[in-house]
Amino acid sequence: MNKKVALVTGAGQGIGAAIAWRLHQDGFAVALFGRTLSKVEQVAEKIQADHGSVLALVGDVAERDEVFAAVERTSQQFGDFNVIVNNAGVAPTTPIEDVTPEILAQTERINVGGTIWGIQAAAKQFRKLQHGGKIINASSQAGMTGNPNLTVYGSTKFAIRGITETAAKELAVDNITVNAYCPGIVKTPMMTDIARNVAKEAGKPFEWGMQQFAKDIALKRLSEPEDVAGCVSYLASSDADYMTGQSLLIDGGMVFN
Repeated sequence: MNKKVALVTGAGQGIGAAIAWRLHQDGFAVALFGRTLSKVEQVAEKIQADHGSVLALVGDVAERDEVFAAVERTSQQFGDFNVIVNNAGVAPTTPIEDVTPEILAQTERINVGGTIWGIQAAAKQFRKLQHGGKIINASSQAGMTGNPNLTVYGSTKFAIRGITETAAKELAVDNITVNAYCPGIVKTPMMTDIARNVAKEAGKPFEWGMQQFAKDIALKRLSEPEDVAGCVSYLASSDADYMTGQSLLIDGGMVFN
């Protein structure tokens, strides 16, 4: 194949689905990895209908062996492997005093563990293929600054920024770049759930919950998944060949560094 090959985790909906579609439009063969086969198959069917090269895979990023198997399967299917987007994650809305060992452990297994396993699997495959590659991780605006009720989620997204910087230094010798993207308030099923839960905790309506996150956006609109996909498209392209260890905010102007 002449196409470059990318694997996107959490590709069944929201930001992950938008990233997969954008990378397809950019000319990539795309593997979609998610926990619900029907969801990734639905995204795959859309790409196939547009004459794209696509592979739907089911699995859990918290399970290291399943991530490695997905990367290997992707490489076998398309004959190469160039980019991984470690997008999958969960976002519990838990006030600090309500955090339990179970909530903390599960969120870390998926958000932090899934990112580390993706980095490991991609790096192994790039070396096997004897070329460099790009690793792109999902952090968050909540990984740049604290947000009420997001202690657990935010802590994992801060961690992903650190993992990104560390891995970038370790893997640069193999011409592997590692960067992250940090979305703000994106119109996705996950964001809807977060806003609903925050509003419920405060005894307020859903619209109030969403406004708590949206009120400080300089551009005065919520992000669409496609906004984030555009940022990932850049990180996956040759234009970003000289960038590594960076975490790019794509939040409409909420946090300024």
